Amino acid sequence: MEMKLRIFVEPQQGASYDDQLKVAQCAEEEGFDAFFRSDHFLAMGSAEGSPGPTETWTTLGAIARETSTIRLGTLVTCATFRLPGPLAITVAQVDAMSGGRIELGLGAGWFDDEHRAYGIPFPPMKERFDRLEEQLKILTGMWKTPAGQFFDFEGTHYQLTNSPALPKPLQHPHPPIIIGGGGPVRTPQLAALFADEFNTPFLQPDDAAQQFARVDQACERVDRDPASIQHTSALIVCCGEDEGAVATRAKAIGWAVEDLKAFGACGTPAQVAERISQWRDAGATTAYLQVLDMSDLDHVRLIGNEVAPLLS
Repeated sequence: MEMKLRIFVEPQQGASYDDQLKVAQCAEEEGFDAFFRSDHFLAMGSAEGSPGPTETWTTLGAIARETSTIRLGTLVTCATFRLPGPLAITVAQVDAMSGGRIELGLGAGWFDDEHRAYGIPFPPMKERFDRLEEQLKILTGMWKTPAGQFFDFEGTHYQLTNSPALPKPLQHPHPPIIIGGGGPVRTPQLAALFADEFNTPFLQPDDAAQQFARVDQACERVDRDPASIQHTSALIVCCGEDEGAVATRAKAIGWAVEDLKAFGACGTPAQVAERISQWRDAGATTAYLQVLDMSDLDHVRLIGNEVAPLLS
């Protein structure tokens, strides 16, 4: 079974718009299925984060106008950053700007430091998930409301009255919605109700398979065909033509080779392809490959030219 490969970047660690554009255009040239980015405002770990964060949907809108075929999206947009009504407008507009190539990953948010750093409220976990569920209801409700009709919503956290629910996204009924995570209960429930795709972020293959099974079971409980949700996985990648090149690339991103091999996909093209296939065997049809050194376009080209054919 062919496995689609997508490039996934973390710009909050230190990347300008131009850096991201170069990676997206390179990924498009090399035939990757999509270019995705995280949605964060603060660098993690020891990274300084210079030149500073870039706003996700502003960035994707601009990249949409400078690419033509590659799909674009978020893994994942943070629900605490945005109100659902304006988010529906933003995503619909960027979908139109891209010619219908946008996908929306949406999550409850988890990184409290970035909320404090930029003055964003960070409610307790239960409230964050309650807000996420209401946001998903509002987004899908607005996008599915027929043109000329109005949308109303009365929730605990959000209320909408006489919304024209415009603009509509180009994709019908709406851009694909991605929900992901490792939570055993609430996350699979939300996926069964709203998701077109379920993603396991940085889970080992056995754990990913277990989470996919939970999502399938949640679908069955709401009388939804489990096959109607794609299963995908995100994992870090570090590929080199030989051991020396692998070690150089691992050092550039601050990782030890042995840790990369245990946690993600690391090694020569054949070794990386074999490792990625373990997530395919666990049930994933697509791999989001986390590329941390965005200045290393040869890394992207190597994966596209030598790893991708081994998984087709």
